[in-house]
Amino acid sequence: MNIIAAVDKNWAIGYQGKTLADIPADRKLFREETTGKVVVMGRKTLESLPGGQPLAKRINIVLSRDPFYSVKGAKVLGSVEEVLKECESYPAEDIFIAGGEEIYRQFLPFCDTAHITWMDYAYQADTYFPNLDEHPDWILAAASEEQTCFDLCYEFRMYCRKSKLKQRMKKKTENRT
Repeated sequence: MNIIAAVDKNWAIGYQGKTLADIPADRKLFREETTGKVVVMGRKTLESLPGGQPLAKRINIVLSRDPFYSVKGAKVLGSVEEVLKECESYPAEDIFIAGGEEIYRQFLPFCDTAHITWMDYAYQADTYFPNLDEHPDWILAAASEEQTCFDLCYEFRMYCRKSKLKQRMKKKTENRT
């Protein structure tokens, strides 16, 4: 499974229910990565989307503790276990965990790849993503050149779970022999 997020230099992701910045290239990357795939999010994240509606051209899975919560165009499930069971129906590489903070923390142990838009700025924030630079199980595998949106510098980063990266490297070595 994948995880996808935009974070500031302190790994913050939001403030008072809103994202920290609107970077058109980040929105484009999110759209390209997730269209036609499965997006898992919490109820608050869904409700923060335009019109509080599920994302078009994606399978939307929403995690909510409210057993009566429903939204047209999304499958609402009540536990991490239910979401993981539902996700067994899809290729792992087609599943994207898309927030918010609690959802990221709950699903990070099940993900192998993290697509991070990293912003070189510290915003006022009240929600955070786990700092993968300090996480012992994750390694920065790729990063774009620094880009700018007005005066905000950012880059696209891909982190991989170390065990998954070792498997990929072993497979490449085996294929060469």
